[in-house]
Amino acid sequence: MRIELRVCKHCYEGEHGNPEKTAVTTDMVEIARRVREYKDLIGLDALYVTMVEEGDPGGAEELPAIVAHLQHDQVNLADTQLVMEDDDGNMLVYPEPEDILDVLTRNIDQISQQTRQDVTVELSEESAELLTA
Repeated sequence: MRIELRVCKHCYEGEHGNPEKTAVTTDMVEIARRVREYKDLIGLDALYVTMVEEGDPGGAEELPAIVAHLQHDQVNLADTQLVMEDDDGNMLVYPEPEDILDVLTRNIDQISQQTRQDVTVELSEESAELLTA
């Protein structure tokens, strides 16, 4: 299985002026990076973290899936999403931050069961609220 987390680089760096979104984006990236450190323990082949900037053509991703939605009769591409590909090439895409956090933290839980090391990631208040909602 391969996983790719795509996030808006500007949200991650706090350039959009939305501290809540920055906190959640930072948490997603930190969790994904921790999962990547221990991916072999849970049978993951690869975990990619891709920073997306406005104007990116969408072709630089590791896993070729893009979520789009209609807004005011225009197609908008999702800049934050989690893509998972199994060994048969089937893909699951999670565009909602709550779902992304849930999937990533479940991977942390699986890793915790396979090692004695502390693999937890301290979550922001915003991410913790999303996970308990």
